[in-house]
Amino acid sequence: MANIQNYSMLIDGNWVAAADGASFESFDPATGDTWATIPAATEDDVNAAVAAASRALDGPWGQMTPTQRGKCLHKLGDLLAQNSEHLGRIETQDTGKMFKETAWQATYIAEYLHFFAGAADKIHGDTLPIDKPDMFVFTDREPLGVIAAVVPWNSQMFLSATKIGPALAAGNTIVLKASEHASAPLLEFGKLVEQAGIPNGVVNIITGHGEPCGRTLTSHPDVARVAFTGGPESARHIIRNSAENFAEVSLELGGKSPFIVFDDANIESAVNGSVAGIFAATGQSCVAGSRLYLHNTIADEFLERMVGIAKNIQIGDPQADETEMGPLCTQGQLAHIEAQVALAEQEGGKILCGGRRVEAKGLYYEPTIVECPKQSMSLVDTELFGPVLAVQRFDTEDEVVALANDTKHGLAAGIFTRDSARSLRMAKRVKAGIIWVNTYRVISPIAEFGGMKNSGYGREAGMQAVYNYTRPKTVWMNLSDEPLANPFSPR
Repeated sequence: MANIQNYSMLIDGNWVAAADGASFESFDPATGDTWATIPAATEDDVNAAVAAASRALDGPWGQMTPTQRGKCLHKLGDLLAQNSEHLGRIETQDTGKMFKETAWQATYIAEYLHFFAGAADKIHGDTLPIDKPDMFVFTDREPLGVIAAVVPWNSQMFLSATKIGPALAAGNTIVLKASEHASAPLLEFGKLVEQAGIPNGVVNIITGHGEPCGRTLTSHPDVARVAFTGGPESARHIIRNSAENFAEVSLELGGKSPFIVFDDANIESAVNGSVAGIFAATGQSCVAGSRLYLHNTIADEFLERMVGIAKNIQIGDPQADETEMGPLCTQGQLAHIEAQVALAEQEGGKILCGGRRVEAKGLYYEPTIVECPKQSMSLVDTELFGPVLAVQRFDTEDEVVALANDTKHGLAAGIFTRDSARSLRMAKRVKAGIIWVNTYRVISPIAEFGGMKNSGYGREAGMQAVYNYTRPKTVWMNLSDEPLANPFSPR
């Protein structure tokens, strides 16, 4: 046990254990070995974190100018970039994601904090051309208060930055709950907060399970907004919890994103985009292009190329430079994928490649492509969060629009065609919050993202995200020197 890393939570600038001393183990998905222990927050711990965030609203943080807050955020972004390799190593060990991806993400995510840092002193209200004489009316924007941010284990640095960034830029404070499946990277990130000059209590990071940690946080009477990324079932609990505190809620949930390739597409580009869309990050991405729709005239050539690439993907240690695909994060994912692929075969699906776990220590599963003859198959609309692709064929634009929209999800979609008019038609007709045309999984701090239907509501990133963390206040000023009329005087 000498090599086990024992972590603490960040509450009010202090690193603390759970109030009752409870903890849970974190496993390295590449080996299955325990490598860290994480505090299991109690209700008292959550209450302490929210109380610290509430105090910080009226403390030094609340007294800073927006420009000063922006400088703190910019410094935090710099520190994130400077520590990207260390943070990437920790995230890879805790989640099994490729080190090449986690280190790059930590560096690029610094750009999100820099973007929101620059937005801090760009928040403004309006003067209103009111229809009443002698009245001057304007709006001001104030921070909402304490923000509860709940993030999953995958892309947690990115998803935290899209919440911390706009929340702090707008003057709020935050309690961030890390995923119980991989908490360590955010606790390592928390070590950078004080170095950035951010006062104690402004950013608090707690760890634990949905009960009691998540429930207490999202229903807390002093929480003004809950920003959640995760699964639909947890989201339903959060919505119910928010009935206790009337907190604003934004939800970025899962997806089953269609990747549509027309007969005029650049086949090489589309194949590469689809490979990246489903096998990058071992398919553990909310926007994974896990439903592939191919025009009949190019389907055979496309699948031949894609299967050839999939069979040669190098699976192994996610820390190694030569590895191209790492393990899954949890045993539950692996079991779920195995059950769904087995069911797909029973329902008439044809496995073109993969379909098995890798015989090695760790949670590895082969890149898998399944041709699905029926839209009704479970695999077509069940999010697996793994390297499994469901493939169908189509003949007409109307047909593929109907197939793409026949889902309870609505997060993202990819469209590959050289016909610009068709690409615009499809972008309008496909029901998803993010549409990529002749590209896939491209992000920027400037561009909003979010879903519809069971993929959630609300948007993150972009300037609008900053305003979403504010509350407008309307101020009426009477400019006349005349006294107000007595409403009860005789007429």
